[in-house]
Amino acid sequence: MCFRVKFYPADPAALKEEITRYLVFLQIKRDLYHGRLLCKTSDAALLAAYILQAEIGDYDPGKHPEGYSSKFQFFPKHSEKLEKKIAEIHKTELSGQTPATSELNFLRKAQTLETYGVDPHPCKDVSGNAAFLAFTPFGFVVLQGNKRVHFIKWNEVTKLKFEGKTFYLYVSQKEEKKIILTYFAPTPEACKHLWKCGIENQAFYKLEKSSQVRTVSSSNLFFKGSRFRYSGRVAKEVMESSAKIKREPPEIHRAGMVPSRSCPSITHGPRLSSVPRTRRRAVHISIMEGLESLRDSAHSTPVRSSSHGDTFLPHVRSSRADSNERVAVIADEAYSPADSVLPTPVAEHSLELMLLSRQINGATCSIEEEKESEASTPTAAEVEALGGELRALCQGHGGPEEEQVNKFVLSVLRLLLVTMGLLFVLLLLLIILTESDLDIAFFRDIRQTPEFEQFHYQYFCPLRRWFACKIRSVVSLLIDT
Repeated sequence: MCFRVKFYPADPAALKEEITRYLVFLQIKRDLYHGRLLCKTSDAALLAAYILQAEIGDYDPGKHPEGYSSKFQFFPKHSEKLEKKIAEIHKTELSGQTPATSELNFLRKAQTLETYGVDPHPCKDVSGNAAFLAFTPFGFVVLQGNKRVHFIKWNEVTKLKFEGKTFYLYVSQKEEKKIILTYFAPTPEACKHLWKCGIENQAFYKLEKSSQVRTVSSSNLFFKGSRFRYSGRVAKEVMESSAKIKREPPEIHRAGMVPSRSCPSITHGPRLSSVPRTRRRAVHISIMEGLESLRDSAHSTPVRSSSHGDTFLPHVRSSRADSNERVAVIADEAYSPADSVLPTPVAEHSLELMLLSRQINGATCSIEEEKESEASTPTAAEVEALGGELRALCQGHGGPEEEQVNKFVLSVLRLLLVTMGLLFVLLLLLIILTESDLDIAFFRDIRQTPEFEQFHYQYFCPLRRWFACKIRSVVSLLIDT
């Protein structure tokens, strides 16, 4: 399990406690390492130098020989020129800075970058070009190649909607200019998760109070679509609570993070060269080189299977934006945040099927996985039985056409139930009005019909006497007790 920041502060320097700023620093440092936070080479060198200063202190010729910065992995890919630039800034510009000061300067620089606070969702636009959608503290962004092709502030976003794999963003800009942006997610589950993330981020950053949060529907019809409501405090309330904290500052232990399969530290060991993945391979490897098979784990979007398919990988293409949009170059390289080791969350049964299929198909495992599975290695008969169950489950899983039919049937059933309920309510309301003393021509004509008189004397009056009798008996029982 790996903890991470969900909502990035718009101004990390405004956080009152140093320990909170340190945790945000760790998150952004990991974003830099995973390729989520992309920037120009000059900015990258400065950020890496701040990390060096915070973790190893001032430059010491006796402790830091030539090329010492190459032993640290700050980014998915390094170059010798970049490493020299990092060491030069660390030696000449940051001497004397404490870890807290370096971390604060790091946060101030990171928050000015275009991809600060981005949790990328891979999608395709209407032309079929690969893109990344993301929500930041300042608004909604679309990234293609190494450019930001759209940036929409939260107060300009009027509605978020999804249908199947299609995601819609309704925008209202100045001079009553309305725009609808359309994108296509890899799976319906990924699209729904993207919609939920948008609802949460808009509520968190846009609203003044949590009491203003409302339940949002993905459809205009109240009996159709998904409903979701953000639960929790909003950004303004969080910052106000932070300003009111009155306690002794907690002690901060800045030791390097423990290296693990899901959350490696940049301070442990040099970068490793690219080698084929085998059962004897060490777990702690270079993210850019060793996790090419996990490109679908670039974000936190749940998927139905272990892969989105190659069609949604971020191939480098020339981005094409509308002529009226401002295109901002965000980095020297294409934005490819697919180097994250954060696993893609899936449903429990899907995870079991994935693990089981790996055992059945003879997929290789890491050393840690081998040790964990030694105690409970299934026999050949168990594997065969479980394999038959897996195949039966996979065969029973319907395709997209069947899902569409099921959704249509459910929508029709909801419509029938709502219609019957409305008719029943209208009938009760009509009976009450006709039995009342309202002297209206319409009701007077109804009361004079033989059918109404029969209903009144044979059904309504006996039922009214029965209810009156029951009410009197209950009241008398209460009085006696």
